[in-house]
Amino acid sequence: MQDAVPALLSEDELALINALQLRPRASWTELGRVLDVDPVTVARRYHRLAEQGTAWVGFSPGPRLLEQICVAYVVIDCAPGATARVAEALGAHPHMVTIERTATGHDLLTTVATQDLSALSRYTLDRLPHLPGITAVRSRVVTHMFTEGGHWRIAALAPAQRARLAPPPPPPAHATAAATAGTTPVDRDLITHLAHDGRISYQTLARHLDVSLSTAKRRIESLTRGGLLRFRCDFARPLGGWPVAVTFWAKVPPADLPHVGQALIRLPETRNCAAISGPENLILQATLHSLADILRLESQLAAAHPALDIADRVITLRQDKLLGRLLDPYGRSTGVVPADLWAEPAL
Repeated sequence: MQDAVPALLSEDELALINALQLRPRASWTELGRVLDVDPVTVARRYHRLAEQGTAWVGFSPGPRLLEQICVAYVVIDCAPGATARVAEALGAHPHMVTIERTATGHDLLTTVATQDLSALSRYTLDRLPHLPGITAVRSRVVTHMFTEGGHWRIAALAPAQRARLAPPPPPPAHATAAATAGTTPVDRDLITHLAHDGRISYQTLARHLDVSLSTAKRRIESLTRGGLLRFRCDFARPLGGWPVAVTFWAKVPPADLPHVGQALIRLPETRNCAAISGPENLILQATLHSLADILRLESQLAAAHPALDIADRVITLRQDKLLGRLLDPYGRSTGVVPADLWAEPAL
């Protein structure tokens, strides 16, 4: 007997998700003030979503961390009938950040993150090809990340509400430079806890890490201020009205790549956009309301950027993992395998 299809997210739930996208760690009082409901109701609503796996707060790598690590889009071919089994096995890998099953020539489109290029080579050349069920592995290394999924927003709030949740201005350049010395073992343990619950209190975090409350607070502030860590709110997109994910592989003249990349990140549909190695030098991943929106978006891109040549468009049939979150067929979180970018890939 098949499980019943879960209910779609309500307008009130989407409004809360939008608010958390803008301010993932805002207090219930701040959120309630913007949403015009009392703090107890806001907290209850979020905890219900989190328990159902339909919304959660975690973390994203910040721009400074993305400059320090190695990220690649890795396409994987599987033996007949082995795709689901391979996707499940890869979900347990801490370097396998995102896993999508696709409706095109390759069975899996994945995002891999490692400490450096050497670790990426060991993972993609020495480990992945030898896993049962995998028949081919091809990597496209990110040379510049224009934007990543933590910046993607829905539009469930009124402009005035969004303005009240606008993040604070960035710190001065000298403060940022002072905060980017790197991560410590405590930071890495901290990031693991934040992967499970990005709204964890400083007090609880300090207890888990066996550090003082001021140390826990100071390290989070240092990581965020230095651009190493960002918080993000994700949700079950198929239940929220965004069931379609598409990846465009494109070619852009190298001289135009910075301009085109910066223009693409301003599109409301854009989830990820990066310059990459390989025959196509740009990847654009978008989240849409319907399949018909794919042609609309592609036509829009062609009109706005004549130099952009889309070589392929890949539709996601199912997402099995999203930034460490294991997902069910409806996009709900069923567990967490925190990304450990600093660990040595096991062979």
